Amino acid sequence: MNKVLSVFFFCLFIPFGHSQTLAVLKYNGGGDWYSNPTALGNLSSFCNKALQTQLTTQAATVSLSDDQLFAYPFIHMTGHGNVVFSPEELDRLRTYLDAGGFVHIDDNYGMDEFIRPILMSLFPDSPLEAVPNSHPIFNLAFEMSNGLPKIHEHNAEKPQAFAIRRNGRIVLFYSFESDLGDGWEDAEVHNDSEEVRTLALKMGANLVAYAFSSAKDEI
Repeated sequence: MNKVLSVFFFCLFIPFGHSQTLAVLKYNGGGDWYSNPTALGNLSSFCNKALQTQLTTQAATVSLSDDQLFAYPFIHMTGHGNVVFSPEELDRLRTYLDAGGFVHIDDNYGMDEFIRPILMSLFPDSPLEAVPNSHPIFNLAFEMSNGLPKIHEHNAEKPQAFAIRRNGRIVLFYSFESDLGDGWEDAEVHNDSEEVRTLALKMGANLVAYAFSSAKDEI
């Protein structure tokens, strides 16, 4: 990252002088929300080195009903199976997102059929929509000219990025047929190449940059 971008991020991240923690979302329904235990720690370390953030390298675990939900500006959700949110949890999720929170949902293969109907109905006036490769979220910290990278094969389909926007701002980013979280894991977990892992981490850094950006209402 060049000096101009470095200064840009120094001004962009809030609060820059304090430690922040990325959190994994724990949910009901039987899906393995815990499936990538090393992912967020590695992403935090990568961001600290590449973007000069001060993220703690031990990820937190939070549910939508926890009192600490609003303490985490970036929440990551993953898994392979069923997802169940109660009406009360959905209301909490809506409140969290409208209050400025950011959720990244990463289909770890098998989650899509369960999570997509939830996302389609979360905000009736803000439906889930495709994110074009030209959106700044793909180049805020690192240039991802082809958009969302393909990390694992899954159904051999093109990786797809979707989002929910509120007042022009992406509040929820859904990565499908990509599996970013697997690419964030320790190298020996999936035996991904360094090139593939770096692509995943760079995209993750873009998401973190966007979530922590004070200018995200404008991008």
